[in-house]
Amino acid sequence: MLRVTKLTDYATVVLTVLAANPSLVLSAPELAERAGLETPTVSKLLKPLAQAGLVEGFRGANGGYRLTRAPESISLVEIVEAMEGPLAMTECSIHEGNCGIQDSCHVRANWRHINDVVADALRSVSLAQMLVPPRPASVAAPGPRRIDVRLANL
Repeated sequence: MLRVTKLTDYATVVLTVLAANPSLVLSAPELAERAGLETPTVSKLLKPLAQAGLVEGFRGANGGYRLTRAPESISLVEIVEAMEGPLAMTECSIHEGNCGIQDSCHVRANWRHINDVVADALRSVSLAQMLVPPRPASVAAPGPRRIDVRLANL
């Protein structure tokens, strides 16, 4: 199964708390309370988010964290990559030379294309959009959502 880690999911939750009130500076305990998470977990999340330039920290009695940019300008791919590193569906999606069958592999180009499609999908969703509740199932289009993918010719 393909999924983001629990910490990446929690990072998104914490960032949506900050995105709900972008001008507020919230401490790690305040963020934890609003997100429904433990303070040590939130503290652990804030370090890579700050290193990626998504949040900035302020010291002192009124210190805490806030977003570095507007929620509309932060994409989900940035959050995933801040927490997990470069997006890669397979090892060869981003690194050449790490596979013993690379020279004879006929699916590598397709995996790279799929990797690009997933990255583009995550890039197209902003943190601000994550604040909006999804439409109720009764309003949503019936049936599974279709994603068009064009694979490379072999």
